[in-house]
Amino acid sequence: MAGQDLFSTEPATGAVLWQGVAGDADAEVAAARAGWSEWAARPLAFRIETLRRFANVVRSKHEAFADLIARETGKPLWEARTEVDTVVAKVDISVTAFSERTGQRRIEAQMGARLALRHKPHGVLAVLGPYNFPAHLPNGHIVPALLAGNAVVFKPSEKTPAVGAFLIDCYRAAGVPENTVRLLLGGPEEGKALAGHPDIDGLLFTGSARTGLALNRAFADKPEKILALEMGGNNPIVVWSTPDLYAAAVVVVQSAFTSAGQRCTAARRLIVDAKLYDPLVEEVNKLVGRLIIGEPHADPQPFMGPVIDNDTADMLTESFLALSTSGGRPIRYLQRSIEGRPFLTPGLIDMTGASERPDIELFGPILQVIRTDTFEQAIAEANNTRYGLSASLVSQDPKLYDQFWANIRAGIVNWNRPTNGASSAAPFGGVGWSGNHRPSAYYAADYCAFPVVSSEAEQARGSIGIGMRDS
Repeated sequence: MAGQDLFSTEPATGAVLWQGVAGDADAEVAAARAGWSEWAARPLAFRIETLRRFANVVRSKHEAFADLIARETGKPLWEARTEVDTVVAKVDISVTAFSERTGQRRIEAQMGARLALRHKPHGVLAVLGPYNFPAHLPNGHIVPALLAGNAVVFKPSEKTPAVGAFLIDCYRAAGVPENTVRLLLGGPEEGKALAGHPDIDGLLFTGSARTGLALNRAFADKPEKILALEMGGNNPIVVWSTPDLYAAAVVVVQSAFTSAGQRCTAARRLIVDAKLYDPLVEEVNKLVGRLIIGEPHADPQPFMGPVIDNDTADMLTESFLALSTSGGRPIRYLQRSIEGRPFLTPGLIDMTGASERPDIELFGPILQVIRTDTFEQAIAEANNTRYGLSASLVSQDPKLYDQFWANIRAGIVNWNRPTNGASSAAPFGGVGWSGNHRPSAYYAADYCAFPVVSSEAEQARGSIGIGMRDS
């Protein structure tokens, strides 16, 4: 509700970090609608230069920005710093992508005419951001949208409003006009009002499959609006035919537990050759036992911090119990390490003999393990999901990777690399419940502008050679 007081607390301590007031979707969209045409009329070079100033502003506030991200999300400071790095790098990557994906072209046509291919912005685009990467992921929509000439109304997650406000302040400090990029603070009610607003020309979303599917239904009768959905995954990592089980275990742990498992590309399922099961699980279990879990500024720096809040920690604890009661065999229990705070130790559970394996995205440090006897069974198990974002194979057999790549159903397919850590210099997205074929990152330019093809000639010429009576 507009005007309602909002608060953000640090997951690691419970201290109030930020407070503000919920905004009004009508007012923010109206402001963006009033300002977008002037921004779109600016030369591309002007928009590029303005966004490069934004990158410089973020660079100058690097440590303060990283500190805020770490405090509001609970992620380690080292990881928050890498997030700020990606915010800075996004500008130059987007400039290159815009030129490559939406550049102008001239094509010769018949009778002395020519064809011109150019691109136009949509108008006002809404951006709904998540809490796990509260700067990097919405910025991955905002920069290419502004570059193309759109105005943006950005609603950050209600769990990370301070980072969202800081990001918009950086745009303003760089000289992006106030009516060109707007900030809408609030919770689900404000998000619904923005997503359903008749005066937006599109919505760019990163978040859960449940919300993404609801948005997809809501936009089904609005083909005039662009909708880009990135909805996470139930991602598999397969370990097969590899002698270095320690290295394999490192890749598994990085895939499953970086960011406390709060990445859409995190490995949720470990599928392993039955012959390697015991030694691999032993290595993974030993590594997990060595992980430092602590508050963002701890020394030595932790591998992972808490999950975002106590409600999320409670839900994950209940989910681990539900997996156990459906036939899962706990290898390492998911535990609350600090009473009253959302710190979780990673959980490992063998689901090979479970009566059912729920196809859901458990957004936290839970890894399900499944044994198979053949590689074909492993691929079938990896594909046993409605999602299709990320998948990885750990193996020293190139032929197995060729088979894996050809048969796996995912938008990101890796070999001897973690399932997470995608590059902004490549497209990012998945199939099934992971997205709607609107990949982001390098391909964000595709949904931020639409192609316009013009047949042009210096003067009108025409003749009708067939089907005419004599005069």
